[in-house]
Amino acid sequence: QVQLEDSGGGLVQPGGSLRLSCAASGSILSIYDMRWYRQAPGTQRELVAAITSGGSTNYADSVKDRFTISRDNAKNAVYLQMNSLKPEDTAVYYCNLDIRTNWATRRAYWGQGTQVTVPS
Repeated sequence: QVQLEDSGGGLVQPGGSLRLSCAASGSILSIYDMRWYRQAPGTQRELVAAITSGGSTNYADSVKDRFTISRDNAKNAVYLQMNSLKPEDTAVYYCNLDIRTNWATRRAYWGQGTQVTVPS
């Protein structure tokens, strides 16, 4: 059994910053790619940022140079530092971790989501 807990969302004024966190717990053998997605009302969930087990990162064009994804393998955690926030960043943010729980089982797990609101 694996649980993901994401946190750090809130209400922030345009230009402000937030840091999202997501920690995994339970029966974990290895964690591979870690990702952050977001979903605004009436839109599809979109990939915001991803980081591989080796530390390579990629970002959606809309957040490049403003957001930074990082991971702490010792804590089974992934972070998203969000700077220069804009109203269009308003969404529920979800972490998504690719986890192996035993030698036969590897799949992606989702966090419960954390709301980020940037008023216009």
